[in-house]
Amino acid sequence: MWCAVIPTYNNAGTIRRVVEDVRRQARHVIVVDDGSTDGTADRLEGLDILLMRHGRNRGKGRALQTGLRHARSLGFKEAVTLDADGQHFADDIPALLQAAARRPGSLVVGSRDLAANGMPVRNTMANRFSNFWFRLQTGIRLPDTQTGFRLYPLCRMGSLWWLTARYEAELELLVWAAWRGIPLVPVPVRVWYPPEGERVSHFRPVRDFARISLLNTVLCGLAVVYGWPARLCRLLSGRKL
Repeated sequence: MWCAVIPTYNNAGTIRRVVEDVRRQARHVIVVDDGSTDGTADRLEGLDILLMRHGRNRGKGRALQTGLRHARSLGFKEAVTLDADGQHFADDIPALLQAAARRPGSLVVGSRDLAANGMPVRNTMANRFSNFWFRLQTGIRLPDTQTGFRLYPLCRMGSLWWLTARYEAELELLVWAAWRGIPLVPVPVRVWYPPEGERVSHFRPVRDFARISLLNTVLCGLAVVYGWPARLCRLLSGRKL
């Protein structure tokens, strides 16, 4: 049994359409409003969903944590996460579910075609930077480590605790999953970016880049003392990496 989890912060212009599209694919939808101040929650009135609200903005990482933990407490085995800005296509959810069915217990990553879909240059460069560090920390090559369109195997995700609270949390989640030996399965998905003037982004280039750099420094240290030794142990025990 699976559900959809959608973290949102000040997405009043897109949230209702996103949730309605997801509801066509998912019977159960959890929306976590991370302290929005633009009436985002009001736009969801009348929809058959579970709405959770933070009293203040705590960051995307904490919104994901709230949603995923609650999903697991309700008995869901898997959770599909999507962004609330409309960039993901709910019609691609079945592709993630099919990949998970083929490899039970995997974390399925919806990989965007970064070259063909008009991703802003800033985002493209940030993703390449992230992909490089992820491979260094885990030994795994992934085409898109910053996508928010994923399927999480809740039964294998441990305590659902992580260090970071904001934008960088999704990278940290992937690293911890890889260190735990959870297979990471990329699946091609579509993506849509609105024109520059209509784009809503909460990414703060200087501050968030600094956070990501600090996180990568910490993860590289942890990779030496935990990540790589764990990978070696799985190799020696004959488990697939």
